[in-house]
Amino acid sequence: MKKLSSLPRLPVSAVALGAAAVFAWALPGAACAQAKETLSFAGATFAESGRGDKLKQWVDKFNKSQTAIEVQPLALPFSTLAKTVFTQMGGGAGPDLIRFDLIDYYAAAQAQRIVAIDGDIKPADYRLTDPNKYLVIGGKRYGVPFEISNYQLIYNPQLLKGGKPPATFDEFLSAAKAATGENVFGFAYRATMAESNGFWQDLCNFVYGFGGRWSDDKGNLTINSAKVVEGVVAYKKMYDLGATPKGADAATYRRMFWEKKLAMEIDNGGVAGIFNQQAPDLPLAAAPSPFPTRAQGLILAPLAINANTKHKAAAITFVKWMMQPDNQKELQAILGAAGVATVVERTPEELKAKPWLKVYDDQSPHSVPQLVRGFEARTPEIQQVILEQVLRVLQGGVDPQKAMDDAQRLVSARVLRK
Repeated sequence: MKKLSSLPRLPVSAVALGAAAVFAWALPGAACAQAKETLSFAGATFAESGRGDKLKQWVDKFNKSQTAIEVQPLALPFSTLAKTVFTQMGGGAGPDLIRFDLIDYYAAAQAQRIVAIDGDIKPADYRLTDPNKYLVIGGKRYGVPFEISNYQLIYNPQLLKGGKPPATFDEFLSAAKAATGENVFGFAYRATMAESNGFWQDLCNFVYGFGGRWSDDKGNLTINSAKVVEGVVAYKKMYDLGATPKGADAATYRRMFWEKKLAMEIDNGGVAGIFNQQAPDLPLAAAPSPFPTRAQGLILAPLAINANTKHKAAAITFVKWMMQPDNQKELQAILGAAGVATVVERTPEELKAKPWLKVYDDQSPHSVPQLVRGFEARTPEIQQVILEQVLRVLQGGVDPQKAMDDAQRLVSARVLRK
């Protein structure tokens, strides 16, 4: 080993520069700014018109709140986000923070592409909303809700007899029929494979509302259970009523609602918010969906941390900042009729201006993801089989029980045995 005296000596100028660098590190200002840890945050919402810019400004508030971390939003298209991010993560890279759709969140957790955050985000520290429970997989939490959008009945009081929404399914059918005529339809939903994802969402609302689920707590498929069949029967009753614009896609019938040519639709809070923002004079009201139970579908977008990140501590810092009450309140205001990770009370002014917000907020304890429990990542394959059988009911007159028996058998044979 060399003696200290034999080691090469640095010039005085180099020593001075080194000391200056250490001193500068401890000072606020430009030197610290250069040392910021930079994180990327990918989300389709950053690409949205209106909300996207506001969300970027919200993230920038975090950046300005301290000098150690900078989060950079990445606006990726909804249609390609999951594929892009999964490809990057498979190669050991990808964004540090990702706003997933729920099905991609489950797939990422199963593939160990995102990290568990149980030790960092503790339920006792927050007043969490009910949908948080759906982000716990195998006893571990891998994310927190970034956006929660519930489904409820929205209606135009001017197009309904007496201006009141239906409270039961029989009233629902009667109201839809009575409102139909003279280029106006009583209700609209999807029933074509061209819009299979939307068809699935609408079907889930009927099935859940009648108490059905696609599987049970033990992981057994229940596609042909009595309650599921009740939901399918109800779907066909509305289809046969002559009160819906058959074949219309969501863009078309939402425009019809906007144009006062549609009395009712069951849709998520994001749609209600867009109606209100773009057409503030449109008569718009909301009520619980008129089914035997309060259960309805749920759009849940979690925020998760990439397992490849080299900045986990910084990412947790951002998540904790997001979970603070004032930041949650501002995030919820930006998202509109959506909920966030924690309970945020609306102000009296908000509820006076938009009374339908409370209807959506109150739905959270009753909302259920539009996934097959226990088979979340396989939902698209299962969904395809079920929808094919439901179409046989709607268009071919096949008995609903037989169709669901066939769906149960085909899913077991085609999907689960792969």
